[in-house]
Amino acid sequence: MMQRALIFSCSNPIYSQFSTTTAPPDYAVFPKRDGGWISPSSSHQLPVYRLRDYRRTFPPLLNSAIDSVANQPKMASQDEQDPRISKISSAIRVIPNFPKPGIMFQDITTLLLDTKAFRDTIDLFVERYRGKDISVVAGIEARGFIFGPPIALAIGAKFVPMRKPNKLPGEVISEEYSLEYGTDKMEMHVGAVQAGERALIIDDLIATGGTLCAAIRLLERVGVHVVECACVIELPELKGRERLGDKPLFVLVSST
Repeated sequence: MMQRALIFSCSNPIYSQFSTTTAPPDYAVFPKRDGGWISPSSSHQLPVYRLRDYRRTFPPLLNSAIDSVANQPKMASQDEQDPRISKISSAIRVIPNFPKPGIMFQDITTLLLDTKAFRDTIDLFVERYRGKDISVVAGIEARGFIFGPPIALAIGAKFVPMRKPNKLPGEVISEEYSLEYGTDKMEMHVGAVQAGERALIIDDLIATGGTLCAAIRLLERVGVHVVECACVIELPELKGRERLGDKPLFVLVSST
């Protein structure tokens, strides 16, 4: 059977590189760069043409948004690339001698009045935890209830409240923890989480770290993997971070 020649007709400059002085024979299948034609049985190496790589180079994203959850517990306030941090810090009011003399109370209610700063706070957490396969956001009573639900909704996780005693109506499991004077308990509904789930624990502030430690123990007792703890504010002088051991902690700002 007679083989038909392939006919090249195109205005693309790549084809203008081929010039032949003779008509293609019936058995031709590809033109040579210097003229002539290549037969199917020829050992001639066909030319290889490569397109230029036009991949764009993007600037690096902010560390507070893309750091691995398993990375070192670095405060986002140390990342001066992100102007949102200073806005959040300035929106937090400090009230001295509340609830008792000597306490410098970090009041986040003024942060909640600033819609831009409040949104930025949520966004920074969402940027960090989206795509981390977190199925549970556990919020510590009471201000963890403010930040936890919008974060949970944004990353596609369920929100689980961790409450003080006698606040939850169903069957609960409890974890006791120490206070400066005495003890307290944290409770969670039985069945709210399942073994093997991945959890984020959220609160507004870490001081001595007692409540966060209790929340970690409560979740781990039922087989949940705590990926990280997250707070808006840290009081570093109280060394709560040290009580968490090797459990990662992410905070936005140090005490104002």
